Amino acid sequence: MRKIAATYIFPCNQTPIKNGILICETDGTVVEIIDNKGELKEEAGLEFYSGILIPGFVNTHCHLELSHLKGKIEEKTGIGGFLGKINTLRNKEPDNIEKIIHTADRKMWAAGIAAVGDISNSVLTIGTKQKSKIYYHTFVESFGFHPSRAEKAFDYAQFIYSEFQANKLCASIVPHSPYSVSESLFNKIKENALVEKNILSIHNQESKGEAQFYKDGTGPIANHLQHNLGIDISHWKPTGRSSLNSILNYLPSENQLLLVHNTYTQKADLDELRKNRSLENTFFILCPNSNLYIENQLPPVSLFQNEKLNICIGTDSLASNHQLSILLEIITLQQNFPNIELKNLLKWATLNGAKALGIEQNFGSLESGKKPGINLISGVDFKTMKLTENSKIKRLA
Repeated sequence: MRKIAATYIFPCNQTPIKNGILICETDGTVVEIIDNKGELKEEAGLEFYSGILIPGFVNTHCHLELSHLKGKIEEKTGIGGFLGKINTLRNKEPDNIEKIIHTADRKMWAAGIAAVGDISNSVLTIGTKQKSKIYYHTFVESFGFHPSRAEKAFDYAQFIYSEFQANKLCASIVPHSPYSVSESLFNKIKENALVEKNILSIHNQESKGEAQFYKDGTGPIANHLQHNLGIDISHWKPTGRSSLNSILNYLPSENQLLLVHNTYTQKADLDELRKNRSLENTFFILCPNSNLYIENQLPPVSLFQNEKLNICIGTDSLASNHQLSILLEIITLQQNFPNIELKNLLKWATLNGAKALGIEQNFGSLESGKKPGINLISGVDFKTMKLTENSKIKRLA
């Protein structure tokens, strides 16, 4: 049994506790939290830390299999440049790619990440995930913009999905993005989701190019499909509406949904979303450092707060980020949106993410019976209750 105290405990399911004591088993299972009403006395066996105790982070969007692309793609090229580079580089896998993936997993664990919603287009990450201390839900993405590829693309996704299932790893088949999935492939994914009752994830409104492609069929997305991938897009009929509104029919309201990036999402999109599904089972994943890396643009976070959306945090991949660190994502959000309270940022990075992945029974908050991971954040400005450039994460359990 351990007794851990800190300047503050942020359980993330209740109000922060000053000078509280967290009682846990040696394996990190939470027993209880003692509220000392702000007064802490010395006692035998008590570990005290200057900082904030929080549950393990939940990274709700990552591409672990792209870890070998760290530093290979220049920043701020826009979505067209980024997709072009990904297409050129992603299949040039180094011989030690599995070791690189394993290293990225270990670094996420050390950075206090307890659970991950990870995108996979292959079986490359299975070995690492089997041995990892991190809980993974794998989103097996299906691509296929031309209708002629729908059956082949879905069959391949089913094969990858079956490999994860055979290795007792949680997974679900999901669409990559509005602009990379045909109507026929969307329908196959939808039918499967309704049968499996699984969690869906989709890259949403990540770039201006996405909006342009749906408005008039031109721009960097059209260029990527035609020239980088060599796809005939003559069948494509722009909807004249936003990409999100155009595909809502393919995202069944019964299924939990993760909308990733949302960089250019507007209030009109949210209004339309509410007409089609409950926002209770809809989660908005923010990956701010990736957004800055690719488009040099951040999502309208204040709008999302005002609309009381379920906000979560992701890192995206090392192809579009310098580190897989939820702490650094939070710091970036705080620097750009200083009015967001720290308790909200930490809840987005823990409990909301656990709910998005359907694992809140075990992760996301410091509650009795849970084994969510225990992190210490040091370097906090307690006068303003904000993180600083000196803030660091240390895993305690």
